[in-house]
This record gives sequence, structure tokens and C-alpha cells, in this order.
Amino acid sequence: MKLSIVSTLYQSKIFLDKFLIEIEKAIQLIQIDDYELIFVNDGSPDNSLQHLITLKKEKYSKIKIIVLSRNFGHHYAMQAGLI
Repeated sequence: MKLSIVSTLYQSKIFLDKFLIEIEKAIQLIQIDDYELIFVNDGSPDNSLQHLITLKKEKYSKIKIIVLSRNFGHHYAMQAGLI
């Protein structure tokens, strides 16, 4: 794997589409084909996780999802994605 991008998922549904479009543009710009997009669901109370799963199935096969059992906070969620 040449590039791993880690992001948390917490009340993120309204931002996901735009975020993924911009990330894909940036990855294409630097011409990397071997990458993964890791999202850590930090107990998000909205339907961010369901929306991300749909996006993964329909368009973004490079997405990996980690689901935490509850909200642990941004720093712990990021750490989980980096491990």
C-alpha cells in the first residue's frame, strides 16, 4: 500500500460526498493507484455509517471501515485507524 488516508466518522453524512470527491481529485493529481481510504466510525449518532457503506458499494471500492462500539473521541478513533 502506497497511501493510506485515515478519517473519523462522526456526524459526517453531509460532508462525505464532497470529501470523497476532493480526496479522489488529490489522489489522481499525485498519480497514486495503490491507496486506501480508512474511515473509523466513532459511534456517530446520524446515519453517516450507512451512507458510507452505500458509497463504498456503489462507487468507492478503496474504502475500508472500522466501527467502534461507542464514541471514544476523535483521538482514539484516529489511533484505531492508524493501527
